[in-house]
Amino acid sequence: MRRLLLILCLIGVACDDTTAPPPGDVAVPLAGGATTVFDASSNAYSLPAPNLGGEDLARHMEGDAAFDAAFVSAPAQVNAGLGPVFNNNGCIACHPRDGRGRPPFAGQPATSMFLRISVPGTAGDGSGSPAPVPGFGTQLFDKALFGVTPMGGFDIAYTETGGEFADGEPYSLRQPVYTITNPYQPLPATVHTSPRAAPPVFGRGLLEAIDDNTLLGLADESDADGDGISGRPNRVWDYAMGVVRIGRFGLKAGNPTLRQQVAGAYRGDIGVTNPLFTVESSHGTPLWDGAADEPEIDEETLAVATFYVQTLAVPARRNVNDAEVQRGERLFAAAKCTSCHVPELRTGVLAGVPQVSNQTIFPYTDLLLHDMGEGLADNRDEFLANGREWRTPPLWGIGLTDVVNGHTLFLHDGRARTLMEAVLWHGGEAEASREYVRALSAWDRKALIAFLESL
Repeated sequence: MRRLLLILCLIGVACDDTTAPPPGDVAVPLAGGATTVFDASSNAYSLPAPNLGGEDLARHMEGDAAFDAAFVSAPAQVNAGLGPVFNNNGCIACHPRDGRGRPPFAGQPATSMFLRISVPGTAGDGSGSPAPVPGFGTQLFDKALFGVTPMGGFDIAYTETGGEFADGEPYSLRQPVYTITNPYQPLPATVHTSPRAAPPVFGRGLLEAIDDNTLLGLADESDADGDGISGRPNRVWDYAMGVVRIGRFGLKAGNPTLRQQVAGAYRGDIGVTNPLFTVESSHGTPLWDGAADEPEIDEETLAVATFYVQTLAVPARRNVNDAEVQRGERLFAAAKCTSCHVPELRTGVLAGVPQVSNQTIFPYTDLLLHDMGEGLADNRDEFLANGREWRTPPLWGIGLTDVVNGHTLFLHDGRARTLMEAVLWHGGEAEASREYVRALSAWDRKALIAFLESL
C-alpha cells in the first residue's frame, strides 16, 4: 500500500504538488536543495527526490521495494536469509515510514531500537572497530529463528530528575538505565552497552555528497577559537576500500559511506549477508547456523537499497514567515546552537548520484563528534569516538516526527519526550547553550521550539 501511494503521487493521482512552496512562503529555504519536497503529511520522509526521472526514478522505486522487504528464514524463494539471530526482519521495520524509531513502551518488545555491545579495546582484525563480546559480537540480538535461542533482551528503567528554568517553571528529565536480560550465556563483567534508536534515513545522499574538506574545515579539535566547541571527525574503517576514512553515518559516525551503512544493517540488524559483509553476524558463536549460503542478497539488491536511501527527498521547512518562528531562529543562533547544528552546507559530487551533487542544503549538522557530557554518555568507544561523544544529528524534518512516526521521542535512545527535553539533556560542549536556554523567558522558549518545529 505504501509503494502504491507513492506511485500514485508520482503520476499525479490523488496527490498535491509537492515541488512548489505553499502560497505566501516564497522565501522558504530549500532544505534539501533540488531534492526538497513541500509535503507535511505522514509521507513526508518517504518521497523520492523530485529531480529524479526516468531510469533513476525506476531504480529508486526498486530500492523502495528492497527497503520494504520482509525477510524470512531459508530456504525460501523470496527474501530468504533472515537470522539465525536478528533485531528485526527488514529495513522499514526499524525505520517506520523512513523515519525515527523509539524505545519500547512498557510491556512491549523492542522493534526499532537495539543495544550495541563490546568489551574494552578494539577488534583484532586491524580495523580499529570495537572489540566484540565473546559469544555475542558487537550487537545484542534479541530475536531468533524458531529453534534458535536469542542472545538476550534488555529492560529499561527510568528515573525522573527535576529541575527548573530561571523563571521558576519546573521540568523533569528521565534518565534511562539498561539491563541485559536472559543472556543465552554469561556476559563478561566488562561489557559496554550503547542503546540506539533508529534515526530517520531521508536526505542521507546529500550528507554523503559533502566533501571531506568541508567537514575538516568545520572541525576544531583543540578549540583554537576558544568558543568551547571542539568538534572532530570520526575516522573509521572503509571495508570496501580497506582504508581509514572520515565517518559520517551512524549515531557515532561509525560508517564512511551509505553502502557500508546499509550493508552493515542488513548483516547486523537482519542477519542477511551481502557482498560487503559475507560472514554471518553470529559467526564464531554457538548460534551460527553453519550454512554455506552466503551472500544472501546480491550486489544489485544492496545497490538499489543504497540508492533509495541516497535519493529520498527532504521535507521543506514550514512557517518560515511566522514572526515567532523567526524569533526562535535568532535565539537558536544566539545560544550558539549553530556551532554544531550548522544550518547551511554545500555538497560536492557524489559519483552516480547527480541529483544530490552541487546542492546548497540546510541540514543543521556538522557531522562531527562532540562531547555531550556525562548525562548522555554511553561509555562505549567506537573508533575515535569516546564514551561521551556523539555525532551531531541533522535537524531537518525534525518538526514532522509526530506526524510521520506518531511520537516525539528524541536523542540517541529516545529518552527525551519533547524537543525541550532534548535541549536540556545537552551537556559537555553544549552546556553553555543549554544554560542560555534555561535562562530564557517562557515566551522565548516557546519561540525556540516553534523554530525547531518548523524544520
